[in-house]
Amino acid sequence: MPDVDHPRAWLLTVDGAPQSYVNLDAPTHLEFEYVRRLAHVLDEAAAPGQPLDTLHLGGGALTLPRYLAATRPHSRQDVIDADRGLLSLVTEHLPLPEGSGIEIHAQDARTALEAAPERSADVIVADVFGGSRVPAQLTSIEYAQAAARVLRPHGLYAANLADSAPFGFLRGQLANFAAVFEHLALIAEPSVLRGRRFGNAILLASRTELPLAALARRVAGDAFPARVEHGAALRRLIADALPIRDAEAVPSPEPPSGTFSLG
Repeated sequence: MPDVDHPRAWLLTVDGAPQSYVNLDAPTHLEFEYVRRLAHVLDEAAAPGQPLDTLHLGGGALTLPRYLAATRPHSRQDVIDADRGLLSLVTEHLPLPEGSGIEIHAQDARTALEAAPERSADVIVADVFGGSRVPAQLTSIEYAQAAARVLRPHGLYAANLADSAPFGFLRGQLANFAAVFEHLALIAEPSVLRGRRFGNAILLASRTELPLAALARRVAGDAFPARVEHGAALRRLIADALPIRDAEAVPSPEPPSGTFSLG
């Protein structure tokens, strides 16, 4: 859908739900709050302008890869998305700039992750939704272990998730990554964290210290301010949740009707 206010800007919807917004003339403009939070993570993942080797699980309209190509030139980016039709539509109507360093692969995210070389990525960004749910194969501890294998020792994992109180899904995801990574954080709006509504939460994991203070400043200054939870707060949230193995893994919960619709 074209943006009537900007001649080269487009909104991508899938099954009526907004998925991506791209302004070809302004790749650093990010319309969706959860995408801005992921971009803040990329901004703090290394010194300004330093290229990053990044694996994107989930492509959409390639909003974040375009952002990273603009803010960190010469980054090497691999984008994985199983939806060949969507990738063809996006690359035809929203072409990537020449020399972007972005490579697109029509593959299953879990399969591609397990095939990726060991210690080949500085950052993994996971934003994979089948319809409006994270597929089960991306919700297990084996998946978290696969991500850890691909990341370099200083690497950073960031995932867009969605849940609501009592956070059964989110608690399980935190338990998975807490069993594999030493450092965790969660970025979300206070209303989501307090259980007042269904919404997005960005899960961060790393073997090294996370840039918590810098991220907290960035997300607090957004149009819809968010908080960065870590340490004792996350341990309380995880509580007695246990890691989830492949055999027991399930997709993320179905959003309430109308949560992400345009209507």
